[in-house]
Amino acid sequence: MLKGEEKTIKQGTIDSPVQLTQEREESAESDQVLPPTSATKGKRKLDLQGESSKWPSTPSKRKRDSGLRSHTEKILSDVKNIMNNVKQRLLNHDNNKLIEFLTTEISSLEEDKREQVGVFGRTGAGKSSLINAVIEKKILLSGSICACTSVMIKVEANMKNKKYEADIEFITKEEWYYEMPPRPWNDVDEDIDEKMSAIYGKEWKTLSDENLKDPKNFKEIPEFLQSEKKNLTCASAEELSVKCAKYTRTDSTVREKERKRWYWPLVKCVTVRVPNNALLQHVTLVDLPGTGDCNESRDKMWKEVVGSCSTVWIVTEINRAASEKEPWEILESASSLMGNGGECQQIHFICTKSDQIKDSDNKSAADFRACVKEKVIEKFCKLEKVKKHFRDDCFKVFTVSSEEFLAKKQLQPDETEIPKLQEFLQNLNDCHSETFNYVSGAYGILSLIQGARHTEVAGKKNEVCTELNENKRRECYEVQKSMNDTEIAFRKYLSKGVENSKKTCQEKLESNLNPKGVSGRGFHRILKCVVRNHGTYKPKNKKQINLNETLASCLTDSIDEEFRKTFPNERKCKPFNGVINKFSLDTKSLIERFTDVKLQLIFLKTEEIKMKTKLNKEIRDRKKKIYNSLTERIEKSMKECYEKAAGFKGEDTLKNMKETIMKHVLSSKDIMFEQAKEEMLSRLRDLMDYILKTLEETMQKSIELSLKTDDYPLPDFEAELEEVQKYYNDLKKRQEEETPQICFALLGEAADA
Repeated sequence: MLKGEEKTIKQGTIDSPVQLTQEREESAESDQVLPPTSATKGKRKLDLQGESSKWPSTPSKRKRDSGLRSHTEKILSDVKNIMNNVKQRLLNHDNNKLIEFLTTEISSLEEDKREQVGVFGRTGAGKSSLINAVIEKKILLSGSICACTSVMIKVEANMKNKKYEADIEFITKEEWYYEMPPRPWNDVDEDIDEKMSAIYGKEWKTLSDENLKDPKNFKEIPEFLQSEKKNLTCASAEELSVKCAKYTRTDSTVREKERKRWYWPLVKCVTVRVPNNALLQHVTLVDLPGTGDCNESRDKMWKEVVGSCSTVWIVTEINRAASEKEPWEILESASSLMGNGGECQQIHFICTKSDQIKDSDNKSAADFRACVKEKVIEKFCKLEKVKKHFRDDCFKVFTVSSEEFLAKKQLQPDETEIPKLQEFLQNLNDCHSETFNYVSGAYGILSLIQGARHTEVAGKKNEVCTELNENKRRECYEVQKSMNDTEIAFRKYLSKGVENSKKTCQEKLESNLNPKGVSGRGFHRILKCVVRNHGTYKPKNKKQINLNETLASCLTDSIDEEFRKTFPNERKCKPFNGVINKFSLDTKSLIERFTDVKLQLIFLKTEEIKMKTKLNKEIRDRKKKIYNSLTERIEKSMKECYEKAAGFKGEDTLKNMKETIMKHVLSSKDIMFEQAKEEMLSRLRDLMDYILKTLEETMQKSIELSLKTDDYPLPDFEAELEEVQKYYNDLKKRQEEETPQICFALLGEAADA
């Protein structure tokens, strides 16, 4: 999109991205290319209407964008064919060290980075209807049958065939047996009763342990007993949604004698694949439970997925968007996993069922929707716990009507705001840097091959090697210096956090162990679940309890600001104050002076970009583990006391559990918080060592193979180089001309090319 270009969605017929799938396949003749992305220039403000310059306007503009995408896909296909032929010719050539390196480099060009969009919201808020409307397929059931709150559902594209498929992943039978409540069963938690009733019926308490573990209970799902995935394949979305129901939902209206088994308590994740869907090509929508789970493997997967979401949708009904507690509690409880402990860059607060708002004497429906957006934004601005992880301009509000988008009875499609979400997802697909990264890498490899075929400039190669090695040494020193400064800052802030933790841990723990307005009997059941689940539990219709996060809160508070500055989620901002992205062998100036080795230097430049892209991805993954190590180390320190507390039975159980937890914290506080600090610093140092080693060894190997391999004969690929260079220059030229604004915020690596 051109900078400064205003975009609005006009009323009338909307050609959605899903409807344009076929058109894209027929538009390969377009002579324009949608290039990869670069960093955003300027700072966006909170968007009251959910509208900004990134939203395309007219159907003709969307058709043109479709043609651009089609042409980009054609480029990728052409260059892949070229490189497959190059690889085959190299493999047929006499093998040597350089050819081994080149074939490995060609193989490593392939990538499939998927953007994940997490969808949160309470049951009945309209998540399933929203996902169905956005992808224009009724793939998820909605309506009278209640969705369960613990199953994660991923929706992505089926790129292999035209079937609707679902993979159902179960927890292990050992995990299920552990989840069963210990006897006596006369006073079990509501959540546990719901799970047991789904599998065994409402009379489950009358069954013996032997009956509960009888394989006959699971005869419909032998995959569960065999620890395998169950695959469902259907010809239509409707058929698949019905087949998936027993694994993702329950129906409390069915009488016991007519009862069917509902297997959702045994399911860890369901992955649904939809054919012929342009929006999901590089994007996965994930219908997420609001919090983690008492099952360890399901909880681990939930945390990993939440931490991998680049965007989060919080879904609630429009008539109580600002007042309803649950969506805001979800946002607050997951904010650290999404922010410093994750890679989330955008939060979309989606108010559903906007068609139910009618014009009145006092206010039009449009004014009411605008008023709702304003109130939601005002509330977000007051959430200090959330805002310390995100910039103001990451938050947007949408008022949508899934039903009206499909029915088109009262509102125009653009008034439902579903097209805006579709365009957002399409832009995520467009941001996908697969094409540029592949073409750039191919251009570098072919440049190296052709450069290596010229053996008459050995003296100049030695001179260039000397300068390159000196540049590498100087740049690595700058990287190390900046990272050392980061470690010093981390130690300073964490040390303050340790002292604050020692002073306040008793008070913080007291508020969790003695909550206001909860009876002793009720809290007895809750605390029992907390200690059985290693310090965390979400009671039904109540706020989550997480003793580990509570105890680690002073440490995380002390480091949050410095951590976010060091490891920003925004792709336009780079880790360690951008020092890694500034790393350069200065090949540009060397090319001007040493034209005889220009091709080898072009290869080194593309290798440098490829290496930094790889490093940024690795840093993004590792920084989550570094941040979460504080809470994880606290949980590890508390493990022994949780196990002891979980073992209490009979009279005074609640009192004994509380005393055990408090006594353990007070006796170990001088060690526990210091250990958590050192755990984070240790992981930070490991990352710093990895970065320096990668910079030094990767570039050293590339320098030697590109400039010290005169003895290795290679085939001639001059024609292939010319063709790939033409594609590369075309993509590079379009990089800033056509890239949607959102892409600047989401992807930055390709811009450094």
